[in-house]
Amino acid sequence: MTDAESLEGRQTQGRLAENILYFARALRAAGIPVGPGAVIDALEAVKVARVGGREDFYWTLHSVFVKKHEQSILFDQAFRIFFRRRGYIDKLIASMLPETLPTAPKQPEAGAQRIQEALFAGTNKRQQEEQEVEIDARLTVSDREVLNKKDFAQMTTAEIAAAKDAISKLALPLDLVKTRRMAPSRRGHLIDVRRTLRASMKSGGAMIDLRYLGPRVKEPPIVALLDISGSMSQYTRLFLHFLHAVTDERKRVTTFLFGTRLTNVTRAIRQRDPDEALAACGAHAVDWSGGTRIATSLHDFNKHWARRVLGQGAVVLFITDGLERDADDGLAFEMDRLHRSCRSLIWLNPLLRFEGFEPRAKGVKTILGHVDELRPIHNLESMATLVRALSGQAIKSHDPKQMLRNVA
Repeated sequence: MTDAESLEGRQTQGRLAENILYFARALRAAGIPVGPGAVIDALEAVKVARVGGREDFYWTLHSVFVKKHEQSILFDQAFRIFFRRRGYIDKLIASMLPETLPTAPKQPEAGAQRIQEALFAGTNKRQQEEQEVEIDARLTVSDREVLNKKDFAQMTTAEIAAAKDAISKLALPLDLVKTRRMAPSRRGHLIDVRRTLRASMKSGGAMIDLRYLGPRVKEPPIVALLDISGSMSQYTRLFLHFLHAVTDERKRVTTFLFGTRLTNVTRAIRQRDPDEALAACGAHAVDWSGGTRIATSLHDFNKHWARRVLGQGAVVLFITDGLERDADDGLAFEMDRLHRSCRSLIWLNPLLRFEGFEPRAKGVKTILGHVDELRPIHNLESMATLVRALSGQAIKSHDPKQMLRNVA
């Protein structure tokens, strides 16, 4: 090997190390815990594996940096955006790459903007300012209104932080329900003999001021069943912030997560710090961003938890896209049992953000026949609408029965 070839090899190796280091920093900024040791392991893995193509390079870094299944989506977005923009692989293995890269999808995938922001933070400021000016010229509404209507899955890191702050300020004055117990009331219909006689003793019995009893009212319990499969992960995370804020103010909130199994995270979400609460929820739910088995999870809930948490007019918030892996007669039975056990069953489905949504999937059609209301839950505006509906206001929702008739 000549001195020129040795020098060129050292320069290429230096560029490769610099690029992998920059890529690792971007992954860490996007939410994947990548430390210095992982960068060293990645450099050694690329050297030992003798990478010969883009796919080899992708899976070599994937095997080192990705430790959990839910991190694969962020890694894939980061890899495609990072190396497509900067062309680092083209310089290293140009002969092994295809001539053209696949075109980007029309609608950004979940996490794409967050990854792009992490990759190019602090660079191309002029280009970012031009994009902001273009957005401001196209949109004539305030930033607040844009944030309210933006899909959770397409938010940047800064927008997610703003959304979390807005969610924490949402108040939930639930519609009160009457109980069979009685309580002192000025407008009651029953005379409270004990309080009446006690009050008359103050005047020696000369005056009798009647005291009355009326129905006692209380806030109904909230039971949330949240889907944590891959397609629902981002929506569930932000809705957990909403449940955390609600749980701080009310003690009668029970939260369950389900993917391939059912997990009770009520105690975990009661921690004071919202980030610690969500981290605890993620630690308890080992099937996060996995598959979906709605029927199996509902069977577990109906068998072990329904009698404990669905009393006294409970309201159930069922959050899922309804894409069941094994949609059979068992799902219809468990949904019917859940519906009969609660006061109101509200299905929150992020797929309703699409105007042309139709319940074609078997699991979706099965669930539709056993819910009282069907509402979207994909942005801050839909979440605020849910709050008003739970507070007793007449807010229009999608009619599940009408949707079934349209499909039929």
